[in-house]
Amino acid sequence: MTDFDRKICEAFPGLVVRKDLVKEVKGNAIVPTYVLEYLLGQYCATSDETSIQTGIESVKNILREHYVHRNEAGLIRSMIKETGYHKVIDKVSVSLNDRADVYEAAFSNLGINKVLVPSETIKRHPKLLVNGIWCIASLEYMPTEDKNQSPWILESLKPIQLSHFDRELFLNARKLFSTEEWINLLVQSIGFDPEQFGRRNKLFQLMRLVPYCERNYNLMELGPKGTGKSHIYSEFSPHGILLSGGEVTVPKLFVNNSNGRLGLVGYWDAVAFDEFAGKQKKPDKKLVDIMKNYMANKSFSRGVDMLSAEASMIFVGNTRHSVPYMLKNSDLFDELPKEYHDSAFLDRIHFYIPGWEVDIIRAEMFSDGYGFVVDYLAEILRAFRDDDRSADYKKFFTLDSSISTRDRDGIKKTMSGLMKLIFPNHDASRDEIKNLLDFAIEGRKRVKDQMMRFDTTYSRPFFQYTDETGNVVKVKTLEESEYPQYYFIHGEDVLPEGKTPSQDPCPSSADEPDKSTAQSRKPLPEGNFTYPENSKGITFDHLLIPYLHGAEKIVIVDPYLRNYWQIRNLMELLQDLIKDKSSDGEITVHIVTMNDEFAPSRQTEFFDQIAAAVMPAGIHLTYCFDQTIHDRDITTDTGWKIILGRGLDIFQNYDGNNTFSLQNALQSFRACKSFGITYIRMQGDNKGV
Repeated sequence: MTDFDRKICEAFPGLVVRKDLVKEVKGNAIVPTYVLEYLLGQYCATSDETSIQTGIESVKNILREHYVHRNEAGLIRSMIKETGYHKVIDKVSVSLNDRADVYEAAFSNLGINKVLVPSETIKRHPKLLVNGIWCIASLEYMPTEDKNQSPWILESLKPIQLSHFDRELFLNARKLFSTEEWINLLVQSIGFDPEQFGRRNKLFQLMRLVPYCERNYNLMELGPKGTGKSHIYSEFSPHGILLSGGEVTVPKLFVNNSNGRLGLVGYWDAVAFDEFAGKQKKPDKKLVDIMKNYMANKSFSRGVDMLSAEASMIFVGNTRHSVPYMLKNSDLFDELPKEYHDSAFLDRIHFYIPGWEVDIIRAEMFSDGYGFVVDYLAEILRAFRDDDRSADYKKFFTLDSSISTRDRDGIKKTMSGLMKLIFPNHDASRDEIKNLLDFAIEGRKRVKDQMMRFDTTYSRPFFQYTDETGNVVKVKTLEESEYPQYYFIHGEDVLPEGKTPSQDPCPSSADEPDKSTAQSRKPLPEGNFTYPENSKGITFDHLLIPYLHGAEKIVIVDPYLRNYWQIRNLMELLQDLIKDKSSDGEITVHIVTMNDEFAPSRQTEFFDQIAAAVMPAGIHLTYCFDQTIHDRDITTDTGWKIILGRGLDIFQNYDGNNTFSLQNALQSFRACKSFGITYIRMQGDNKGV
């Protein structure tokens, strides 16, 4: 157990569980994660390994004896008939038999229906009437001669969800964690290892939780397959439901006018639509129109009456094309059906998660640390739906007056959700609020910018704000910085008179160093350049080689050249040097780094292997260890000094074991960490470097 895990267990005793235990107990049970973690929370919410192992066996026994597998349903029914009583774990749904004036339950896996349910049970658990919920149910079998009467009797029913949430205990325990620790705890609670994600990617994971804690929040995520877009809506919370895009009807989603029964939006906190994308799909036009009204006004009609609901709407789907292809040929909503590829519908979306920035899930990304029992976290999120944190940013920042009401609502609701998730105690600093405000504005700007590509009736707002000193800060999407030649089909924005944009943190490709400029002796740009997290298309050949061109001696100071991927980055830089230099030229490269205290022999073995490999190509590699260094830089005998904020370790984690992965083969396909780099032209030639 790490110190962080120990801290989590001490702060939330009995409310956290080790996240790798779910896989250990699940077996072939097709049951949501929140059901398994509910059971694990009863028996394994401890840090004692002996108690955990005992708890695992208890949970396995419960699943073995009470979970109903569909292929064993006949055996379970027979056992109940012979013994007269048995407790089962199954998904139970209830319908009203108005002819007999009784409620009747149907058990999904057990395959029985018409089980009588008392009205009191329905009053306590109304969600039983809508798509059903997972329960621990006690069933009795009473033979009867009446063919119209079911022999099955529901003796008791307990939904699998937390019964109590202590808000004060939660808020007091939150104070024990720093902001970064708290974000890591939330990511770990979702089931992922926070060490595998950068700050921006962690926020994308948390954005998937916002619909659970923010009423009537409309979220869209489009991206490649395999990024876990729908997982959190299918298995994470008993208050959310995931629907296939083709299964939705007006009566099911909103209201059945024939019997007045309320649809899903009246019973669930979050309704997610899986496989929402697909141009070939033909959704019901009436459904689209009602959905537009509901997403905008939180209401829908039943005949002449107007009803309201609080369910958030989430739309997830897959994309088939790359981002530059979509920007060049259509827009980032390209995959949506025609009926939803409509500005009136899309204008209701509060935030667009760029799914192409979210990593495809790999085995090493799952956590084996401690996190909240997901049912407990689900209750936390539900409790915060009553809070409104949308105005927290106003004490420091003022949104531009050109931002419309709909745009403003999207930004404010995203801010409110993230503030409730990360800063429930209202203790965020100015810079922390600024970070979330930038993020919230970007998510809404992505929606509006794409709408304006096919609907020119909207006036272009300026997604910027003024801080308390009067400085104007302009927010850009990452795609806008990466693909400026495609992003604006009518050219770059022109700011209104008297307004100035903030300094662009990511220079356009025209301003960045280019290998060809070095070789043609054109002046290379000096100064500092900053690259935001998840930037792609960045390579050592583009970033460093123009400044190293022509050097005969290079010194690389980087204290962290020890792990495999860090050493691999060094080897890739040397490969680029080999490709850049003349075939008869030679370069001496000297490495200054810190000794790896845990595996020093492996580190020196790496360096020796690299030195032997590059020697025949004219690279003479030497190295030494210095435990006092901290800065990271590259100095050449041609007069350049390059200050590296992160050293050579600028790439996010990727699957280095997959031979057929483009990320593995080409740096330009890797997502970067946030980093800065400064180019300084020294006086003289640095021949003594």
